Amino acid sequence: MALTSRLMAKQSNTLILDGKSLTLAQVDRFLYGEFGRIDVSGAARAKVRTARKFVEKLLKQDQAVYGVNTGFGKLANVRIPDKHLGELQTNLIRSHCCGVGEPLPEATVRLAILLRINSLIQGNSGVREEVVDAFLGMLNSDVVPFVPSKGSVGASGDLAPLAHIALTLMGEGKAYSKGRLITARAALKKAGLKPIELQAKEGLALINGTQIIQAIGLVTVCGMRRWIKLCDATAALSLEALRGSDSPFDARVAEIRPHPGHALVSRNMLKMLKGSQIRESHREDDPRVQDAYSLRCVPQVHGAARDGFDFVQTIFERELNAVTDNPLLFPADGDVISAGNFHGQPLSQALDFLAILMSELGAISERRTEQMVNPDLSNLPPFLVKGSGLNSGLMIAQVVAAALASENKIFSHPASVDSIPTSANKEDHVSMGVTAALKARTVYENLQHLISIELLAGRLALDYHKPLKGGTNVEAIADVLRKHVKALKRDRVLHEDFAVIRGLVNEGALDEVLTTLD
Repeated sequence: MALTSRLMAKQSNTLILDGKSLTLAQVDRFLYGEFGRIDVSGAARAKVRTARKFVEKLLKQDQAVYGVNTGFGKLANVRIPDKHLGELQTNLIRSHCCGVGEPLPEATVRLAILLRINSLIQGNSGVREEVVDAFLGMLNSDVVPFVPSKGSVGASGDLAPLAHIALTLMGEGKAYSKGRLITARAALKKAGLKPIELQAKEGLALINGTQIIQAIGLVTVCGMRRWIKLCDATAALSLEALRGSDSPFDARVAEIRPHPGHALVSRNMLKMLKGSQIRESHREDDPRVQDAYSLRCVPQVHGAARDGFDFVQTIFERELNAVTDNPLLFPADGDVISAGNFHGQPLSQALDFLAILMSELGAISERRTEQMVNPDLSNLPPFLVKGSGLNSGLMIAQVVAAALASENKIFSHPASVDSIPTSANKEDHVSMGVTAALKARTVYENLQHLISIELLAGRLALDYHKPLKGGTNVEAIADVLRKHVKALKRDRVLHEDFAVIRGLVNEGALDEVLTTLD
């Protein structure tokens, strides 16, 4: 769905959270602002109330319960008097607001709040219903907490960044109001909301979780649902520009090496190339025996990325409806279990894999760009510009692509294999999940630039084959690009062209073709 039509549907849609049925498609719609309101189901509210009654029952019993009437981490053995339990939770939030670095985007923070609500309402955390409503108040207004992006090791929850969110609930720290950064208390007041005073267990319940890893990662995952299809479409555009062969996409080739992604990408390539006059023009008497790997091996490389991306989506879909608090309450059984659901390893590993597969998609894209701009390889004008020599054309565009592809390799070093003990060695193995998420986000942004550069090269190269046309779907994409990016007759500032192409993709201008692909 294009961005404009998404936004038109916003006011009439309400997303009802129940803790068990949130989907990636709904997250994608939330990120595009389609939901005018967020609420919680009645059944989920009942679970919240039941869990809170269980906490209150525990408080009446003379026993130590971690995070309810004890200190935290290394201080778990310190028993806290009942009269200080509210202060304990408030101190927890204040002390954990240690984040540093650039703030997370407002959309990412809002998503983290949505995910936190969906976890809390499953009845295993023990917060009051008022806390859930306070979160909903922020989501249904323009109040967005200020959250520094760095400071989480991705275990024992995303403690520092989630604490910054909780701090806004308390009316402390800073928050955005209509995009302007002001005090949290002032932002809440402008929205007609009131700060809350935390009670027993609530501070810990607000910061034990993987929602920052999830939120940063999901922005990339949801975006890649479009861009990973575009990678196939872009490869087809380049193949036409280079007068490549369609024989590597024969279904029989995929059948004898039965990786699902391989077959899927081959189908996509054939869909893109169907009706190509360019291909028919050199089907016979072409002296070339084989294409370069960046064309011939698209099913193998893109296909591996597709299979890997399916795995990543599966992990994130599971986590959407997971409870990642500690300790965990099971009111029906009368049990409180201290465990490790806050550990971000499943997400961290998936995000490292995501960075790797996106890096490879960018690397092979850069090679196809080189194939098109290099006259020794392309049989096209040098750097796809007339009057080369006087004009440099896409010479430095390929240099930029090389820089981005190389940078992606650095950011593809896994974060999930690293660990450093924290909390006086009580928390002695961590996931580095937020680091993995931030790295993946950088690779994703670079990939968008790489594909935009390749699309520009393909759009320019196709013009040199006129009056012959490429496949129907290839031409459909090229026509959209031609409307917004003019031919390159002499040198101009190409930075703006890349930005235009990237914007077209993210606004859904190519979706009519992309929706026909698998």
